[in-house]
Amino acid sequence: MKKDLKKKKLSLIMRVKEMIDPLVVKLDTIDSKIKAKGYDSRPAYYRNEDLKNIFGLSPNTIIKYRQTGILPYSKLGEIFLYDSMLIEKILQENQS
Repeated sequence: MKKDLKKKKLSLIMRVKEMIDPLVVKLDTIDSKIKAKGYDSRPAYYRNEDLKNIFGLSPNTIIKYRQTGILPYSKLGEIFLYDSMLIEKILQENQS
């Protein structure tokens, strides 16, 4: 009885594996294509709201960092834009 149960479980596991294997291959293919194109989900620029949400900065801290030159920015009308690559560089330089 135990041998039959083990055989059934093993058979079921093998069938599930046979169904999952093609999916894994497809996901690996998609992943390699994404990496080959150098896809980066990070936007080119952050806005004030992004800095607040991502880094937990307060509006006053963002203003202070802009004024002291810690946070490089561009201004388009009334909108402040922060180059995400420069912010990444600043974060890497300040790692401890």
